[in-house]
Amino acid sequence: SLRPSMAAMAAPPPAEPPVPPGRRWPSLLAVEPLLFLATLSLGLQGPLATQYLWDRLGAEHGYIDRNSTESAGCGDGNATADPLRQEVEALVSHWNLYINLGGFFVCLFSVTLFGPWSDSVGRRPALILPTAGMALQTAIYLLVMYLELHVAFFLLGRIVSGLTGDYNLILASCFSYVADTSERRARTFRVAVLEACLGTAGMVASIGGGQWRKAQGYINPFWLAFAASLAATLYAAFFLRESVKQKKETKLLTLSHYKAVYRLYTNPERPSSRWKLALYSLAFFLLVTVHFGAKDLYVLYELGFPLCWASDLIGYGSAASYLAYLSSLAGLRLLQLCLEDTWVAEMGLVSNIAGLVVISLATTTPIMFTGYGILFLSMAATPVIRSKLSKLVSETEQGALFASVACVQGVCSLVATGVFNSLYPATLHFMRGFPFLFGAIILLIPAAILG
Repeated sequence: SLRPSMAAMAAPPPAEPPVPPGRRWPSLLAVEPLLFLATLSLGLQGPLATQYLWDRLGAEHGYIDRNSTESAGCGDGNATADPLRQEVEALVSHWNLYINLGGFFVCLFSVTLFGPWSDSVGRRPALILPTAGMALQTAIYLLVMYLELHVAFFLLGRIVSGLTGDYNLILASCFSYVADTSERRARTFRVAVLEACLGTAGMVASIGGGQWRKAQGYINPFWLAFAASLAATLYAAFFLRESVKQKKETKLLTLSHYKAVYRLYTNPERPSSRWKLALYSLAFFLLVTVHFGAKDLYVLYELGFPLCWASDLIGYGSAASYLAYLSSLAGLRLLQLCLEDTWVAEMGLVSNIAGLVVISLATTTPIMFTGYGILFLSMAATPVIRSKLSKLVSETEQGALFASVACVQGVCSLVATGVFNSLYPATLHFMRGFPFLFGAIILLIPAAILG
């Protein structure tokens, strides 16, 4: 009777089922480090590029001394009516408009090409291309600063990055990667963790960039931005495991990739999913448009009268805005214990609306930081919407879906830059914070849609 059990003990253990590619090494399955590095690079470039435009254009128009970063008469109570200051503010706002328009218009077409392509060939190529493009953009920015080239070359850098998918393709590929490797019930929190990486990297970049720029100028922080984007490229190329289980050869330059995005919203077999996709996409569009529009104006709003912030305070302010990603992650995790995801998103929208109203009325530094504090739950709505969108499509359509979301996000940037950067100089004479109040009113629409 012992003989069978002895034989069983001597027999080799049964072969384990093959481990799918991308799940063999958990430490190399994480896409979060790549998103952290890319966001660190972008977080360093954004506020510093706006401040560089302010100093450069202010110096060219005689408003700022080239040997000083202080704006003439900023602390003067009549500065708000200074025509030269308003001219510089309008110029900076318009150049931000041109640069963002050029980059995101190109990006709109490249993301919808590369996103569905990654459903077939894998996520890694769709992560290598945009991170390399960001490195090229940063290199061009460095050349502009070293050689004092015309600020129009900033636009060239944005177009180069846009051709390779820009930051929107990085986001789309990272969220697709998480959708490939997460269970449906845990997806909302996994998406929130990924968005928390955005906040962590942005906070580090904002605090470090502001202090570093004050101590050593613009060049050295931009070298760190270049190194971060290059490190993200190397991580995607050599360390990140592929998450697509069944890869297949597919042509890149074909209209079928655009048709895959189109079919998501026109598939007659899933009429309910089609309507939900459209409504969630509309809510996402309005929410992200306000987020991008307000974010574009924070630095310019803080530079002007009556706040007149220096670079270190601007860094702290940007860090406070990025802190909302982390506080929203903690709030989401706690609120999910007793509320459905949709109610968590509604509470996030209330936080966003209230924070923007306070910021629109801010005339002192404590009030401005109070507004940032009220935004503590403002980023809870976007992971909920992304997760709900992801659950409406199959595994083989995640790349196409998040490409369409990135496409919507590109349109958000286009609309936000056009509306908010045009609205700001047009409303300076009666209310400098009016664009933030306008954004708070717009957020009532996604709140109604989710409700």
